[in-house]
Amino acid sequence: MRIVHFGHACVLLETDGARILLDPGAFSEGFEAERELSAVFITHQHFDHIDTNKLPALLEANPGAKLIIDPGTEETVAKLGVEFEIARPGDSFDIAGTAVNAVGGEHAVIHADIPVIPNVGFIFEHGAFYHPGDSFHVPEQQIDVLGLPTGAPWLKAGEAVDFLRAVGPRAAVPIHEAVLANPAMHYGLFTNLAPEGTEVRVVPRGEAVKL
Repeated sequence: MRIVHFGHACVLLETDGARILLDPGAFSEGFEAERELSAVFITHQHFDHIDTNKLPALLEANPGAKLIIDPGTEETVAKLGVEFEIARPGDSFDIAGTAVNAVGGEHAVIHADIPVIPNVGFIFEHGAFYHPGDSFHVPEQQIDVLGLPTGAPWLKAGEAVDFLRAVGPRAAVPIHEAVLANPAMHYGLFTNLAPEGTEVRVVPRGEAVKL
């Protein structure tokens, strides 16, 4: 499995049979040039996870790609005139031979005055990679590589460390970092406080890394 990080929450997974793009949002760059995608997954409706200006052209350039979204994004995507499927927690998908399971269900709390919206995390190949979206949902199965949220209005560094320890992956790839001026401070914190056996791997933007 290879991972390309386009910045913030956007990640491209390359498995033996599939090329899967997750959360192509407004803070990410370069994903719009990707071709031969098998699927595009959206964890939730926030603009930093779905760029509605770029998504239609991306799908047009990848006619074989399925668009799979959480329930809360349905109204937004319906306005774009593109075909899509809805993923709910407990659903499973087969994308060109790659197994995908939907988990979680709710976005992390931003503030008590802000309603909690749907958020669906996605687990690939029975734990090979987990993208939680904007949530701290800890799945039941062992996770090999975790996409670790790094900075957000709903997150403080200590919560990210606790989430990392609870999941206990072999490797953690920091994501969701675009709101930070100096994310390297958080990367160092993750490295120093990660559970035993977990390697923190920072994936340079736009580069493919085998994990």
